[in-house]
Amino acid sequence: MKRAGVADLKLHPGKAPHWLVKRMMPMASALCEFITEEFGTLELLRRLSDPVYFQALANVLGYDWDSSGSTTVTCGVLKSVLNFEQHGVIGAGGKGIASMKTPQQLRALEDYGLDGAGLGEISKRVAKVDNAAIQDGYSLYQHVFFVDADENWTVVQQGMDRKTADARRYHWTSENVDSFIEEPHTGMISGYIKRTTLDLTSKDSDEIIPVCGSSMKLSTFSEVQ
Repeated sequence: MKRAGVADLKLHPGKAPHWLVKRMMPMASALCEFITEEFGTLELLRRLSDPVYFQALANVLGYDWDSSGSTTVTCGVLKSVLNFEQHGVIGAGGKGIASMKTPQQLRALEDYGLDGAGLGEISKRVAKVDNAAIQDGYSLYQHVFFVDADENWTVVQQGMDRKTADARRYHWTSENVDSFIEEPHTGMISGYIKRTTLDLTSKDSDEIIPVCGSSMKLSTFSEVQ
């Protein structure tokens, strides 16, 4: 497992126009179907884990505002259209209260022969790192877990900073890393660096973990819509 990248965006209120979402859905379905047919489901998951590709995908689908909505709207569209029968990939989770239902939705995938309970635990741990182990001022309020039939997965989640009206999107992928808690990131967090940021996944924090690790909640999502 690894953190594949981070993107900083402006936090914008409101909802995407219904007519736009209706146009985004068939295009997203067709693009994802082409990618999985030509390159396989792992390649689609790999691309969704790239913050630059994900932002470009949102723009191509018609959401050409580089704001917090490019995450929530695009994830919502992808979750709505992706299915095992057509794409070999499915999405779980969502924004606000829906994000907290991700483990429950993943457990339902046991009907497809997947380790739903195990995937649910992965979902909680990924959320825990970006919401508790990385204390950068952003509280998670959106979490979507994409997974294929081979249990390869990508997580796209987003946090908000109410004080600065900024959003930060975190991308994770199941490839190449063995640990959630010891430097799972492939690079430095981009954007404005706060002096108060605390990174408990750093090897320099090894002596801190025994003290505070037991008190960290498994996963906490903001319920802000």
